[in-house]
Amino acid sequence: MATRRRFSNVFKRMVVEEYLSGAATQAQLARQYNISPHLIIRWRKDYSAGKLARDDDPDLLVRDARIRELERMVGKLTMENELLKKAAAFMEARQKESSSIVTGPSLVRSRRGV
Repeated sequence: MATRRRFSNVFKRMVVEEYLSGAATQAQLARQYNISPHLIIRWRKDYSAGKLARDDDPDLLVRDARIRELERMVGKLTMENELLKKAAAFMEARQKESSSIVTGPSLVRSRRGV
């Protein structure tokens, strides 16, 4: 039983770009590289989805990892920011409750200072 051939993303991109440039038809490329015409169709879909550029470019992989890390940090900081806003609103509401027109801000505080 024959083993499956594996093609690199560089080779797949080369075949698809050759097809898209109009240099050869799908059937001509399939005969030239001894591959199935259906493979070229699948590679075209992957190419248009951007899947063929991911594996071979180490700089792109590093950038993707950095983007994921930054997005995680942004999410964490957003949650912290919302929590602090709620705490500030709660404290402001609490201070308004403890003051009255007659005694001013918190009678308890003024007695401690005396």
